[in-house]
Amino acid sequence: MTAIAGKLDSKILNGGQKLAVKYFMVAIVLFVAQVAFGLIAGLQYIFPSLFYEMLDFNVNRMVHINAMVVWMLYGFIGAVYWLVEDESGREVVGLKLGNIAFYVLTAAVTVVVIVYLFVQTGPGTHKTLWLINEGREYIEAPRWADIGIVVVILVFFYNISMTFMKGRWSGISGVLVLDLVALAGIYLCGMFFTTNVSIDQYWWWWVIHLWVEATWEVLVGCIMAWGLMKTLGARRKIVTTWLYIEVGLMFGSGILGLGHHYFWIGTPEYWLSIGGFFSALEPIPLVAMVVHAVYDSGVHRFKSTNHPALAWLIAHAFGNFFGAGVWGFMHTLPQINLYTHGTQWSASHGHLAFFGAYATINIAFFYLAMQKWRGNVWMSAGLADNGWKWKWSLGLLNTGVVGMTIALLIAGYEQSFIERAMGGSTWQAYFEGQMHPWYIQAMQWRVVFGIVTVLGVVLLVWDLLTIGRKEARTAAVLESPDTKESFKPSSTGAAAGASAG
Repeated sequence: MTAIAGKLDSKILNGGQKLAVKYFMVAIVLFVAQVAFGLIAGLQYIFPSLFYEMLDFNVNRMVHINAMVVWMLYGFIGAVYWLVEDESGREVVGLKLGNIAFYVLTAAVTVVVIVYLFVQTGPGTHKTLWLINEGREYIEAPRWADIGIVVVILVFFYNISMTFMKGRWSGISGVLVLDLVALAGIYLCGMFFTTNVSIDQYWWWWVIHLWVEATWEVLVGCIMAWGLMKTLGARRKIVTTWLYIEVGLMFGSGILGLGHHYFWIGTPEYWLSIGGFFSALEPIPLVAMVVHAVYDSGVHRFKSTNHPALAWLIAHAFGNFFGAGVWGFMHTLPQINLYTHGTQWSASHGHLAFFGAYATINIAFFYLAMQKWRGNVWMSAGLADNGWKWKWSLGLLNTGVVGMTIALLIAGYEQSFIERAMGGSTWQAYFEGQMHPWYIQAMQWRVVFGIVTVLGVVLLVWDLLTIGRKEARTAAVLESPDTKESFKPSSTGAAAGASAG
């Protein structure tokens, strides 16, 4: 079928991509909800009576965090469905089941959010654990929703693994399928109850670290590898090599690095040295993958098929490195963590890490999806509307998140100094720290940069709805590294995709 550049046409999408678009749409809605609730939570730090007994801070923060986790998961699932038919060379197996799973998951998320907002009072019992809230930070979802998440991931695993089994295998597909097993399996660690707080925290950290920070990290590596081949024409052997190194470091350092969460929950002292040493190595291969791919792109004279997507892929590599790596390691060593644990220093690391490691890669795939959905429209240099919206949204979002990160870091430093080092972790020191001018000013600046972030999200949504609409050209044809032909837009004919390299 011949596609018309600039026109939304779902007929040119394959089955997996049509399902991916549904996941992307819900992801964007949840992303908007996340930043909105986050801004309100930031304002409540300065104005504690804001929405008192209407939208209390504890509920607001819970929705903010869980919306973040769920929209990123939606984005990852959508990205994999987007690439699976192209990578496997065949249609998605069990696509109808995959669509059912999408609607079930979306209905469950809607119900859980409503329960979060309106049913959060009264005593905690075994009944509320199953129906209302499990009470575990980041994974507060009631037990029935936990089971639903695992079922949806198992359906997802079936769709992807069977598609590759009946199609062609590659290094990317092999790593991806193995990672999906862990994606479903590790989440089970947070689905049982124990009265021992140390044991409960032990298994809780397996979900928070090895589910969110390990299986997601490998999943992102697979998505990143495919995205670099499509946007930059990166050679498969380069991205696959770094993907294998990522997996090796994940097994060699990720599981041991989990120990940096064990310092203060009653585990043996040897975790102080093991956890402190190994926890900073994980993001390195993803940065190396991008740097190597960009260096290798000299054979294309640094041309790409999708400038916004490539820009967000690069933002991902360095956001992941600084947010998860540098900012994480800044307070991971036990000698430092003794003073920083549980302060805004942790929130500073969390904001930059989740945005840099996960939000950026999802946004890149939103742009890849919009490019093909609009008839494989031209999205390189010289866009019809000059591309100002995606550039400004990129700048505003990164400025906003980095600004919040620095503001929270200052607040965390103040807490570590006054509450911990000087005050000795007493209640009096806690309240002195909360009322200190440094802390108050940092929280005010956090709101200022939160507003910048919200403006970036608004501009991003506007751009995704309009980018390429005025374009009449189809996408550039990215030649393989072995050819010396020029890189030019195609003026007529069917939509042309990027070479896998």
